[in-house]
Amino acid sequence: MRRELAEGRQAFVVSPSIDPSDEGKVQLRDIQAMEALLRSIFPDEGIEVVHGRLKADEMAVRMGRFVAGEAKILLATTVIEVGVDVPNATVMVVDHAERFGLSQLHQLRGRVGRGAHRSHFLMISGSETERLQTLVETQDGFRIAQRDLELRGPGEFFGVRQAGLPQFQVADLVRDRRLLTRCREAADRALAHGLSEAQADWLKREQVRLKLAEVT
Repeated sequence: MRRELAEGRQAFVVSPSIDPSDEGKVQLRDIQAMEALLRSIFPDEGIEVVHGRLKADEMAVRMGRFVAGEAKILLATTVIEVGVDVPNATVMVVDHAERFGLSQLHQLRGRVGRGAHRSHFLMISGSETERLQTLVETQDGFRIAQRDLELRGPGEFFGVRQAGLPQFQVADLVRDRRLLTRCREAADRALAHGLSEAQADWLKREQVRLKLAEVT
């Protein structure tokens, strides 16, 4: 960051939480602690801080100063995940990267590398190196999402582990995705053709058993 700022570039720093109480017993360096650290390291650089608790107009003002180049460092939560275009920003540092999903990290990475200069995306983490290594190996969003699915499992990935969606007895959601797609297509055709009374009764029982778990 020091080198890039000296060359007139800008930098993003992303924190996982606004204050320590957000994470309960999990000890994190929150955005306030990171702001104090950055101001001690870069006392002569303009630093703006944005997060979801700011009013929209105040956030717009602070973001505007960074976009205009009046501030060299933007410290933020994931409010900058999308919609921020600053080609002069060539560095992003994500603190406690293990707290973010791979797809979320991929979106954050897209905030740098938008200009003509070489950019750098750095993840600070004391754990989950296997999962985060995926971001080092590829920039393909589909492969990143697939890897997240493989590592975390379908229930955790889709957030339905507690919603009644069971694990398949034989099929694997990643390995057998083509076969499962064909099964879904066959089911759609059966529904379009019309179910028998027995089939409709079975489907109702299954819906109750699965507690109408939905994945969107």
